[in-house]
Amino acid sequence: MDLTKVESVYFLGIGGIGMSALARYFMSLGKKVSGYDRTSTALTTALQQEGITISFIEDVSLIPTGVDVVIYTPAVKEDHPAYEYFRNAGVPLFKRAEILGRISEHYNTIAIAGTHGKTTTTTLTAHLLTQSKVKCQAFLGGISRNYSTNLILDASSRFLVAEADEFDRSFLQLHPYIAVITSVDADHLDIYGNHASLLESFSSFAGKITEGGYLIIKHGLDLPLKLKSGVKVLSYSAGAECDYYPAGIGLHSGLYTFDLHHPKGVIHNLTLGIPGYYNIENAVAASACALLSGISEDELRDALLTFKGVERRFDIRINESELVYLDDYGHHPEELKACISSARQMFPGLKITGIFQPHLYTRTRDFADDFALQLSQLDEVILLPVYPARELPIPGITSEMLLEKITAPNKKLVQKSALPMILDSSKLEVLITMGAGDIDTLVKPIENYLKQFLQKK
Repeated sequence: MDLTKVESVYFLGIGGIGMSALARYFMSLGKKVSGYDRTSTALTTALQQEGITISFIEDVSLIPTGVDVVIYTPAVKEDHPAYEYFRNAGVPLFKRAEILGRISEHYNTIAIAGTHGKTTTTTLTAHLLTQSKVKCQAFLGGISRNYSTNLILDASSRFLVAEADEFDRSFLQLHPYIAVITSVDADHLDIYGNHASLLESFSSFAGKITEGGYLIIKHGLDLPLKLKSGVKVLSYSAGAECDYYPAGIGLHSGLYTFDLHHPKGVIHNLTLGIPGYYNIENAVAASACALLSGISEDELRDALLTFKGVERRFDIRINESELVYLDDYGHHPEELKACISSARQMFPGLKITGIFQPHLYTRTRDFADDFALQLSQLDEVILLPVYPARELPIPGITSEMLLEKITAPNKKLVQKSALPMILDSSKLEVLITMGAGDIDTLVKPIENYLKQFLQKK
């Protein structure tokens, strides 16, 4: 099917971050775009304001006539009423990843994969290219704070930057010219079954790199590789000398400075515009992509400094002397570790309170001890019930079980409806909200509540 010739596109699960970027892309082509999602969010509201018709009711009578193609998220099952309706009507159905793969075939694609770190690295790579003469199109896994969107369009560029999602093996639909692998920690074991199967999938992703392309891989990752002819492997790190690494790291006014060593020399006096020590490593990977794509040293220096980050990635919402509030998408133990340790480094000596919403029963089960270990690094833990997403409950796998394992001196389990008022009982200095479920709906209410609290002081 020639996607350029379709007139009407329907999205099942349009509110997802990857789905919404595709919806915006087809809107930019002048197509009629509509869709369904279970719940209304800030993102679906934004799509509606951009002219996209969205239904939140499972009623096939609300589906518009004349739909040419349906794009659906892997979370939508084949017994979904709308899926069955379109299948019975003979309308072609495609997974999101397949459509992204088809679009990317027309570009030199930079695909960034990893169990964590990929969203910030993808968004920063897109920003570096956008602020240079190279330019790019980009499909992001988060909302860029520089551009207030998850889609960047520039038809003049031959480059496309895309977040490569390992969930449901989606990234195997891509054939990148440059690929990044940031991390391969065990995750999505509900899909893969075991860590070995996940590693095999990442190896297959690396095997998709086009002949003569590049694999930029984090130094020290043990991943068997079967690459096409002429693919060059380059390593990066924040703490080891390799192909791309920082030196002379300093912290000034909350931002990190460093010199970037790369295969052709050293670029001095770089400043990354967002906080978080772990973001230095993301910046090194993004810089490697950008330099290989042809941006200049001066363009790199200017763009790194102006990067504002991604919503829900170490996203500092309030930074006052009396109170700091930051929000993070972290939902894997390694992501919690990176977030909490960066907060400790940035705000030394202050009490850190964390609100965490576990995401998925299987992930909570598989990493319960690791979650407890990382959450125990907080001074105070406020735990929310498990967000089930696509899963049914698993007996014995609850937030109560996780709470028992946490050794932080002050811990409690509360219902989401009790926030943000429950914060009155905490003497807050630094507050972090963490999780990938619907905790994002609490961020703005908590921010507003805390700002009112500060005004009263």
